[in-house]
Amino acid sequence: MDTEFDFDRVIDRRGTDATKYAELDEKFGRSDLLPLWIADMDFATPKPIIYALQDCLKKSILGYTTAPDAFWNSIVNWLDRRHNWTISRQSIDFVPGVKKGLGLCFNYFTRPGDKIVIQPPVYHSFKSVIEGNGRRVINNPLRFDGKSYSMDFEGLRKIIAEEKPAMMIVCNPHNPIGIQWDRATLQQVVDICYDNGILLLSDEIYGDMVFDRHSHIPTASISDKAAEITITLGAPSKTFNIPGIATAWTAVVSPKLRDGFFNWLKASEFDTPTIGAIYATIAAYNNCAPWLDSVLAYLAQNADFATRYIADNIPALTTVYPKAGFGLWIGFHKLRLGHDRLADLLINNAQIAVSDGITFGNEGSEFVRLNIGVPRSVLKEALDRIAAAVKSI
Repeated sequence: MDTEFDFDRVIDRRGTDATKYAELDEKFGRSDLLPLWIADMDFATPKPIIYALQDCLKKSILGYTTAPDAFWNSIVNWLDRRHNWTISRQSIDFVPGVKKGLGLCFNYFTRPGDKIVIQPPVYHSFKSVIEGNGRRVINNPLRFDGKSYSMDFEGLRKIIAEEKPAMMIVCNPHNPIGIQWDRATLQQVVDICYDNGILLLSDEIYGDMVFDRHSHIPTASISDKAAEITITLGAPSKTFNIPGIATAWTAVVSPKLRDGFFNWLKASEFDTPTIGAIYATIAAYNNCAPWLDSVLAYLAQNADFATRYIADNIPALTTVYPKAGFGLWIGFHKLRLGHDRLADLLINNAQIAVSDGITFGNEGSEFVRLNIGVPRSVLKEALDRIAAAVKSI
């Protein structure tokens, strides 16, 4: 393998203030765990991004910097080239991170006390940011048939009729499960929201990370109705392993939604990227597609390896094969341990740190999200530890 794309290389991140190590004791009660919890990858950031940042630091003055056309064009051209989504430069604006973008959207498009629909098990910050900004969460849980998940449209229509929400969030692809929603599913979501006057906020931070590179469907691209009601959030952060650089974007095709929102962002300079964000984003979208194609192939191989390993060695567990991202959703519910015993098993027996499924909603109880964005040797060690811990019960 080309050493530039050597994803088998183990990089020691201890002592670098990496969150996955720095917060182990606080979150798990001990610091000697193998950390596969937080959603960043253990692969070296693509070299063009590193070089761009190094060139940036050669400037004699790191003063006020205006994002050049190349910054905005890199985003627009990437969406066109990668996802066949052609939108104008005027439809794109900067936000300082997708999670921050959630809060900005809630504050601009809704009012305190408004209800917002989410589909658990889902990214835990949806709930915390909604509630932290004085809005109310309405749950429309996904349906689980023991093997895969689907949206509950009957339930969605019912809660809309009863609760009258102002907004719905669709996670596309869905975190933590790794589902890329198909066109028919997205069309139903759009039609229901459009017919009921509900804004649709589409979190597409994993949109670039679908294993089949051409199969991501941006929600707003589904139809004219979708474009009229959808606010999209995306970023190069997960894609190119640069979450430490606060760079993200929002795409709003409808002028009715866009003009006031973008003016509001500009008034407080929420739409102003830092100098590092500017040059990292340009380098990522313009020069790092080969790296991404390689890392997606490696992640797909990791997903294959992990699901086979669990089927062969820990058959009491269930897995939902991911189609996107680097999280593997693993069910321990057949063991009937309950939440606390499962947490103790993984932390104190397996000595592994994974994302507790219940943080994604009650529907995630006795599930975990395991980060497979690691060298395969590290992934195997984690699975060996889990297997030994389960056998010890």
